[in-house]
Amino acid sequence: MGLWQRLRVALFGDGAVTRGGEVEDDDDEDSDALMSGQPVQLPIDGELDLHTFRPGEVKGLVPDYIRECRARGILELRIVHGKGKGTLRRTVHAALERLVEVKQFGLAPPERGGWGATLVELHGDDIEVD
Repeated sequence: MGLWQRLRVALFGDGAVTRGGEVEDDDDEDSDALMSGQPVQLPIDGELDLHTFRPGEVKGLVPDYIRECRARGILELRIVHGKGKGTLRRTVHAALERLVEVKQFGLAPPERGGWGATLVELHGDDIEVD
């Protein structure tokens, strides 16, 4: 069951609808965490898909995610913001411009998401960050 379906269960207290149209309950840890207001653990693998986050969360999420990636030695990232009207992309780019950890960034090539994703290269140990 995907995050959106788990969010639906958490927010509305009902089962999530499967592709077959059946309703099922979700008792896994992520759903329990969402229902209790606890943070949900995200994989730190260099790819951040922002589709599951509210726009207001992105400004703080992007710097935190980048710092955690850098701490784990992940220096090449892909941030998926979607194509839409470009509002989320501009928010992501503005956050990236303010971070000294960011060496460079730009829109992904078509095979990696095109203008719906941003590729980010981080500085390694060549700079010291507070």
